[in-house]
Amino acid sequence: MIDIHCHIVFGVDDGAKELNDSIDMAKVAVEEGITTIIATPHHNNGQYNNSKLDIINRVAMLNDELKQRQIPLTILPGQEPRIYGEILEDFHNGQILTLNNSEKYLFIELPAGHVPRYTEQLLFDIQMKGLVPIIVHPERNQEIIENPDILYQFVKKGACTQVTASSVAGYFGKKIKKFSLQLIEANLAHFIASDAHNISSRSFKMREAYGVVEKEFGMNGVYLFQENAELLIDRKTVYKEIPTRVKKRKLLGIFG
Repeated sequence: MIDIHCHIVFGVDDGAKELNDSIDMAKVAVEEGITTIIATPHHNNGQYNNSKLDIINRVAMLNDELKQRQIPLTILPGQEPRIYGEILEDFHNGQILTLNNSEKYLFIELPAGHVPRYTEQLLFDIQMKGLVPIIVHPERNQEIIENPDILYQFVKKGACTQVTASSVAGYFGKKIKKFSLQLIEANLAHFIASDAHNISSRSFKMREAYGVVEKEFGMNGVYLFQENAELLIDRKTVYKEIPTRVKKRKLLGIFG
């Protein structure tokens, strides 16, 4: 199993704080059946900045530690940049890191409460440079929850998305679990990843999430997400079904 979104590198953001935290996370990941993790420290989110070269060096150090401790887990370099207007300039300046340093797939994190107005244009510009933008955890974005058609338009025009395993498994509540499954059903999700920050409050939950996917969509759904993670690692084109619109949901809790 491959996890393409994880905050396992210690001392860089709100994920692992110390080396022992990274090691503990690695052990739990292995227990879940994860063999490869893309480390994706936050970047330019107003609190943390982690540039390309620094992440690559820290990932190499962590891999050395895992090897010495005989923990069968491979860490690959990645980054979770918050969306901002100069992201392509910084990509060309060597500050922005694609997933597995592939020069192909690029994470884009939106603010939790809204979708910036320039998002559609920036996603287009990213694709014009030969990159594939992957919007992370859209199921937790308030504006997308209220208006899923925003995400439909992004995906229809070429963006990919990654939903969080904990969302699918219900750890962010029933509403977000339901919305996550609606995104999967509408072919608006292309990856499932942990976004793990620790082993207590924000752990991996990958096996649990795939169990939910199998129950709701069968093993073909599980295979699609797992194969897409492998294709991403190998710098290949991922599977994308034709997206459909999410059926309008009643927003008030009393309506379910």
